[in-house]
Amino acid sequence: MKIGVRAWRGTVVLAVLLACMTGSLQAQTRAWLDRDQIALGETTTLNVETDEAVAVPDWSGLTRDFELSGHTSRRQVEIRNGRQIERALFGVALRPRREGRLTVPPLQVGGARTDALSLTVGPAPVRSARDGAAAFVEAELETDTPYVQQAVGYTLRLHYAVPLVSGQLEQPEPEGASLQRIGNDITYSREFEGRRYNVVERRFLLVPERSGPLTIPGARFEGRGAGGGFFDDLFDRGPRQLAANGPATALSVRAMPGTAPQPWLPLRNLDLRWLDQPERGRAGAATTLTLEATFDGAVGTQLPEINLPAPDGAQVFAEPPQYDERFDEGRPRVRMTRRFSIVPRAAGSLQVAGPRLGWWDVRAGAARTSAAPDLHLAVDPGDGDATDGDADTQAVATALGLPAVPGADREVSRVWPWLAALFALLWLATSVVAWHGLRRARAGARGLVAAVPGAAPVPRARIGGPSLATVLQTGDPAEVDAALRALVDPPAADLEALRRALGDTGQRDALAQWQRARWGDGDLVAARAALRQAFRAGARVAGPATPEDEAGLPPLYPRR
Repeated sequence: MKIGVRAWRGTVVLAVLLACMTGSLQAQTRAWLDRDQIALGETTTLNVETDEAVAVPDWSGLTRDFELSGHTSRRQVEIRNGRQIERALFGVALRPRREGRLTVPPLQVGGARTDALSLTVGPAPVRSARDGAAAFVEAELETDTPYVQQAVGYTLRLHYAVPLVSGQLEQPEPEGASLQRIGNDITYSREFEGRRYNVVERRFLLVPERSGPLTIPGARFEGRGAGGGFFDDLFDRGPRQLAANGPATALSVRAMPGTAPQPWLPLRNLDLRWLDQPERGRAGAATTLTLEATFDGAVGTQLPEINLPAPDGAQVFAEPPQYDERFDEGRPRVRMTRRFSIVPRAAGSLQVAGPRLGWWDVRAGAARTSAAPDLHLAVDPGDGDATDGDADTQAVATALGLPAVPGADREVSRVWPWLAALFALLWLATSVVAWHGLRRARAGARGLVAAVPGAAPVPRARIGGPSLATVLQTGDPAEVDAALRALVDPPAADLEALRRALGDTGQRDALAQWQRARWGDGDLVAARAALRQAFRAGARVAGPATPEDEAGLPPLYPRR
């Protein structure tokens, strides 16, 4: 009995040992992070260890939430339980794309799969000159309580205390608003805490698209700075990495008030004025007015069109507006100018009402209306007592940049019938002379042909003759067809059209022989030789048509 118990125990121990050995021989794959809590902008290293025979793990599942860099790998061989085992250690630096609690997904490593990992990402640290930072970023917003669709100035300032070798400043897009870069960067220098910094200022235009809370993510700078200190030069240190994060900016966007004028135009100020104010005008002549509108807190794409209502007894023509946009005191401004031409129809007094435009005062939270002053014009009589029809004509001429000529329509209306009659007579005389000359020329040609009975067809110039000989020697049938059609000018549409145009019987027979051989009823070699012989001097087209066909005009009276 004791022997049986001892044997049973030995069997159990042996099974346990074999299980341990088997487990130790199985492939082992695991993953871990060197830090599971970091700030936005920092990196953590993901390590993957495996004894699978793989070249590299599949990192594609990480690119959604992380930026990958700094790939490393290391392999080692160890002896375990009398067996040689090769193990590999892979590493990659992960930079989170956002804050919050992120999950590192499982990775496929050969036939094994790692476990998911958790990473906590906090807000990016914001450093300033007081911290002695070599580089830092500032953000400035015109207002943190804008209205929806209000143009708001947003300014970034990158400060760096060492010379930059390279660098990139990035501003992520906010959700619920458009952010557009305005103008070029501005560079200057400032002093903070007794240390001088170079500054790069970059300006943006922020336009909220909906009301409610809005957050502008902090900007991020990454670059390399040249070593400028004593110890850097002494130990020959190369460029060092620089990184800086800007602060996130929170806004509370207000909705459009129900009492706001339409179209919705949120501004800080609007000023309308006339650059020139003429006091006198002339009937039928254009008087030019120039309007200037200054919009404080808007860009040109947000502005409505400003028109000048036409007063009674006058026409108004407007030129396209001109915009001058700039960024001043941290916000956008637009200066618009537009020219109007007023053409009075009659002499007398003319009242011109100035344009009016409603807008919303974002500082006072109230509706406003701006208007240019009304104008009074004393209209003098036009030259020649211009009528309303003359004024309309002159107004159109003025709009096209042409000089106004009062009474021109009446003068033209009296002269035009005589001019029309004169041109008709000249045209008739020219036609008669040309017709007689054409008849004499054709009659002479018919007489010349008739003087030589049985005259041969007129030979054509040898256009394409040599090329036909070359094609007949080396070309295929399709190339021969093309060369034949090109013998006449213009080229014949097909070989039948060419045959009808030819005036030489031998050439027509050679062409017919080629067509028969071309489509299987004859010898192509013999047909080529016949073409070469017939067209050796070029194509001979048919002569002039019969006199009956060439009569220029039908007879006035039919022949009996």
